[in-house]
Formats: sequence, C-alpha cells, structure tokens
Amino acid sequence: MKTIDELLADGVAGKRVFVRADLNVPLDGTTITDDGRIRAVLPTVKALAEAGARVVVASHLGRPKGAPDPAFSLAPAAARLGELLGADVAFATDTVGESAQGVVAGLADGQVAVIENLRFNAGETAKDDAERAAFADQLAALADVYVGDGFGAVHRKHASVFDLPKKLPHYAGYLIATEVGVLKKLTEDVQRPYVVALGGAKVSDKLAVIDQLLGKADRLLIGGGMAYTFLKAKGHEVGISLLQEDQIPAVKEYMERAEKNGVELVLPVDVLVSSEFPDLKTKAPANPTTVAADAIPADKEGLDIGPETRKLYASKLADAATVFWNGPMGVFEHPDYAEGTKAVAQALIDAPGFTVVGGGDSAAAVRTLGFDENAFGHISTGGGASLEYLEGKTLPGLAALED
Repeated sequence: MKTIDELLADGVAGKRVFVRADLNVPLDGTTITDDGRIRAVLPTVKALAEAGARVVVASHLGRPKGAPDPAFSLAPAAARLGELLGADVAFATDTVGESAQGVVAGLADGQVAVIENLRFNAGETAKDDAERAAFADQLAALADVYVGDGFGAVHRKHASVFDLPKKLPHYAGYLIATEVGVLKKLTEDVQRPYVVALGGAKVSDKLAVIDQLLGKADRLLIGGGMAYTFLKAKGHEVGISLLQEDQIPAVKEYMERAEKNGVELVLPVDVLVSSEFPDLKTKAPANPTTVAADAIPADKEGLDIGPETRKLYASKLADAATVFWNGPMGVFEHPDYAEGTKAVAQALIDAPGFTVVGGGDSAAAVRTLGFDENAFGHISTGGGASLEYLEGKTLPGLAALED
C-alpha cells in the first residue's frame, strides 16, 4: 500500500487530488455535535494543500436514498473543515454535475473544495458493478490522483471507496495508515495480557468478532445491551432487558469455547435497572436501582453495569498490555446510566499498555463524557471497519489501495 508520503515526495503541485474522507458527522439540524471525523482527516488535507495540490474532498453523510436530501448535506462539514484549516473551502452543490465540475476547475494550487454528499448519487452504493463503475468514472474525471483516507467507509464496496482507486494512481492518507498500523497491533504480535471490552446493544453485531477473539484475547469483558443475552444463556432472569433469544445457542457455544481455550469471559455481577427507558432529551432523573445480575426483576430492564461490575472490570484491565474497547456499557447518553461507560474509559486511561477505543458509540462516549482523547493510545474513526478487520474480513477499501 503506497502512502501519501510517497505521493508528496513525487510532488503534487498543480495536481487535482481526490481525497475520500469520512465526514459522516452527527448533526443536530445543521449544527455538528462532534467534529472528530473532520479533525481526523486534517493532517492529510493540510499536507496536500501546503504542497500545492488542488484538493477535492468527498464523503458520504447519513443514509439518503440515492438522491439529494437537504437533511444530509455536507455543507456544514465543509464549513467546519474551512474553520479548522483557517482557509476558505469551496463547496459544490452536487457530486459530479455542473457545480462540482465548475468548483474543481476553479481551484488554484493549494486550495480545497468539498463536493456534495456522494450518496446523493445512486451509483455510489449500487449493488450493480457497472452502475458503480460508471459513477466512479464521473468522479475520476474530477481528479488526477486518489487518496483514500475515509477509514470509517473502507468496509463498504462503494464507488468512491472500491471502484475509483482502480481508475487513478492511489495512495493511503495519514488516517488510514495510522488505523491499519493500530489494527495490526491488535492482530499481529500482540502484547499480553490482551483484554477486549465489548458493549453495545446487539450481541448479533459482535458474534463474528467474538469468534475471532476467542483465539486471540486473554480476557473478554461483556457489557451493554448484549450482556443480557449472555446472562440469559447462563439461565438468569433478565426481565424486560434487551434480549436476542435466537442468539442464545451461539452465545452458549462461545462461552464453552472460551472456557476450553482458557479465555476469561467476564459478565456483569450487578446491573442498574428500571421499569422504563430514560428520557434522553430532557435527561429527567431516572432513579434506577441496583440489583445482582442473577436477580433482575421480571418487570425491570437492565440499562448499565453496576458499581461492583465497574470495580471488577477495572481490575481486569489494570494489568493489560493491550486493550480494545468497542461499545458502551450502558445508556451513557443519560447521566444516571453513564457510570459504567465512564468506569471502563477511565480504566483504559489507567491501564499500563496500548489502549484502543474502537470507534462508533465508544468514541462518541469518550467525547460526550469529557475525557481527554490524548489519554488513549488511539481512538478509531471507524467502528464497523475496525470490527470487520478484527473479524479477519477483507475490507474492500483497503484491498483497492493495496492493488
């Protein structure tokens, strides 16, 4: 995989460089609530602009239906990118039409433009290879060189991620190079003890990565909504907690394999419960109660790990040489159910080894709860991409850059 440093060494002044970024930021109307993904691509965009490239930044945002939708416009992201760069950033109101062609043609050396949401064109996400390739041809006409730096999208076989790099000289940006380097530390020559903390809502989202980790990790700490399927598999009452009954056989098999392989699989010993889900808008007090994990009342829902579990998980992370964490421990968006996620985040900070926050809701939680991002070894920009890499899958966007 050739990197941006090789591109810069060859010289990019006057060249149109297409940067596939991940500007898929959360929006409240037109207000960006977390600009982490924009900041993550800054080193690549800055380096190219300072070297005299004419930089064309492209990304998706949300899930529009293959047609323009103002609710998913990249205009706020383009404005924020300009603020962070301290320079004007031109914005094209379409992807490959008159606006995009005109904006790109108007770029001078060292200037940056953002084109509109790639998913406004159905060709971006098309299952049909020919339709995707046709859109990639239109995108290729806007550039001389391709730089892949949208790690959060590399697990998607989309036109701008998979097809476009094949049509232009292609390089990995700084973000992708960093992300791949980090993931290699989690899969090759891992420093031990290797502890993985997994949370989030659905156990089905994590089964494939658990399958892989049962042969690699020393300890697995389970929290979030997915924990209740594990507790049910052990024969415990879980009340009205989130439960995937159809996954219980797989979970039982994984627990047996963990024991056989000498992997310590740690489940909550106590949980915070309530008879109703908290109001995440008003943040009204929820007044949960704490119960043992094997004594959840039939009319209650588990919404966070309890204080004894927080201590237990912190102790299991205390000597870790390598940590990967993906998924919150509870409904961290509400203050009454944030302590479990806070405890795991703090335990990562306190751990002596290399700590990785695996993107997605975990990264959002770190920022929402006010932790210093620099206190962690690495915060990934791609939760789904990170998990699929750890599952051993071939990621289309990385494969395209390696050709």
